[in-house]
Amino acid sequence: MTSSTPTIDQTAVAPSHMRAPVPVQTRSERFTSTDVTAFPAVTGREVMWKYTPVARLSELLTGELDGSTYAYDTVEVPGVTTSWIARDDARIGTAGLPEDRVSANAWSRFEQALLIGFAGTEDTEATITRSALGSGPRAAHTVVEIAPGARGTLILQNRGSAHLAENVEFLVGANADVTVVSVQEWDDDAIHIAAHFARLEEGARLKHVAVTLGGSVVRLNPSAHLAGARSDAELLGAYFADAHQHLEQQVYVHHDGAETRSRVTYKGALQGEGARTVWIGDVLIGPKAVGTDTYEQNRNLVLTDGARADSVPNLEIETGDIVGAGHASATGRFDDEQLFYLQSRGITEEEARRLVVRGFLFEIVQQIGSPALQEHLQTAIEAELTASVVAAG
Repeated sequence: MTSSTPTIDQTAVAPSHMRAPVPVQTRSERFTSTDVTAFPAVTGREVMWKYTPVARLSELLTGELDGSTYAYDTVEVPGVTTSWIARDDARIGTAGLPEDRVSANAWSRFEQALLIGFAGTEDTEATITRSALGSGPRAAHTVVEIAPGARGTLILQNRGSAHLAENVEFLVGANADVTVVSVQEWDDDAIHIAAHFARLEEGARLKHVAVTLGGSVVRLNPSAHLAGARSDAELLGAYFADAHQHLEQQVYVHHDGAETRSRVTYKGALQGEGARTVWIGDVLIGPKAVGTDTYEQNRNLVLTDGARADSVPNLEIETGDIVGAGHASATGRFDDEQLFYLQSRGITEEEARRLVVRGFLFEIVQQIGSPALQEHLQTAIEAELTASVVAAG
């Protein structure tokens, strides 16, 4: 399927060979298209690419991508089904459309989409694991259809080697209450660019958690469209970047229905020469979204010299009848008072620094609600800390 929503009538201002999407301030009015040829070449100066190392993504931006089906692992769980569906399935494109060239390239290339049906009314937990995608450039598309009233947790586990561009859609039915956890534990050479689109119907509640610990360049952009009245979205993220690792999140929450609520909290730690993290948070409260209650925040802990964290919160309000809206961002080093407190109780400085980092990231991990996954991620973070030195400031 192919569709587009240009921001202006560009035929009136430029000949056909010069037409290009025009950046706009309002996030919901950005150019979107499922056709990669509708997007101009990426230079790195565009608003959605200016923080990203685009030279490292060339094969996903302009190259041919393998859009064939792939192997994945799952354990049969009551109320959860998986199957492959055709490109023309009516559910594809329901939650959102690509805003950038990589997302559009993935959309243009995939042959079939992986459909994950989630219909359990108990506290179901299901895991889908991908660990054999290979190092060739690949496109993928996933649709997660969450039935009205469904409950439970879906874990999307990514491991191994990959050069992957993908789109993931979440169709959250009325009064559903689900947690989706996307875990990126890729090999050191992996490139992963993903757009997650969620559409929430009336009374639906979605907790979306993104945890990124591995990969060379990982850019995961989650968006939530609170279309139904009284829908609720909680978007959480934890990330740990080492030397020369680029981890990026561009989060978008669109309040459209009345009396909707959202909370966005992302926390990251980074260390080593060339370690880079980027967080951009956009919240749009539309003209019909009366009674909105929203807050977004990002916190970064820089552990060594040579690391850089960019944090850009944005808030746009198009109605005056809201409960509350705000945002916050902070990037800093260790809290000397915390370190002094721990050292005064006989803990070495190095171990005190490790404890601070653990507590900083575990605040997000412990909200997942899956004891087994939380334990696994705690172990993974411990391994990150053990494998590298948390340097003294």
